[in-house]
Amino acid sequence: MKMRVAVLQLDIALGDKKKNYENIERWMAATHTPSDLPTAVVLPELWNTGYALSRAKELADPEGHDAQAFLGGLAKKYGVWFVGGTVLVSTGSGFANRAQVIDPKGNLVGHYDKVHLIRLMEEEKYFTAGRQDLRFDLEGVQAGVVICYDIRFCEWLRSYALQGTEVLFVSAQWPTARADHWRALLMARAIENQMYVVACNRCGTSGDTHFGGGSMVLGPKGEVLFEGGNGEEAGYVVIDTDEVTRTRQFLTVFKDRVPEVYKKLV
Repeated sequence: MKMRVAVLQLDIALGDKKKNYENIERWMAATHTPSDLPTAVVLPELWNTGYALSRAKELADPEGHDAQAFLGGLAKKYGVWFVGGTVLVSTGSGFANRAQVIDPKGNLVGHYDKVHLIRLMEEEKYFTAGRQDLRFDLEGVQAGVVICYDIRFCEWLRSYALQGTEVLFVSAQWPTARADHWRALLMARAIENQMYVVACNRCGTSGDTHFGGGSMVLGPKGEVLFEGGNGEEAGYVVIDTDEVTRTRQFLTVFKDRVPEVYKKLV
């Protein structure tokens, strides 16, 4: 099945929701073109606030309702899905780094709270880690969502593939200092799981940290279908999930697994 994916590789104004909302509106207006294909748009991690975690009480969106309404309005206006792009939310038990999936009618299909919290960014001091994956049907495509640091945990992404995921969406704030890891890990996750990986990273600078973009769309053989530069840009790519089926039938990785040998991993 064919569909269109889009990554909006944007800079993020630290703690300035209004500016970040306006930037997304501007880029959608400037780059989106109508299509008969289902279209999924991916935004960077914490696109509404950036890593302004010390201001979480002030900035957090209660259960993500404000971000949902904003993206829902754009989804209806342009007839697209928004998949991933995480927001800083407040919950009944604290705060979460939450990805939202919103359909073209503006409805919230589901959300994913980041499971693997990166101590390097002190996420564990602010966020409550998620404990559930997020897989959903995107108009006939089996899709899933993870966030940034999650891609370092191969067993987590393999669990998505084993449950039939064909397209995995990744939102990130991945620094330039480890850009080589970003590229290598995304390619490895696509190859080993024989699925499309659609990864949107931010660009720009927050404090002393530079984010170099490099958003990617990878095919199920690891082929690079789109790779962003280091500035703001939008990348639109048509993919065909029948290629996932063909790849998995040709090289039968999942049939050739020996899971009884892997029990020591648990």
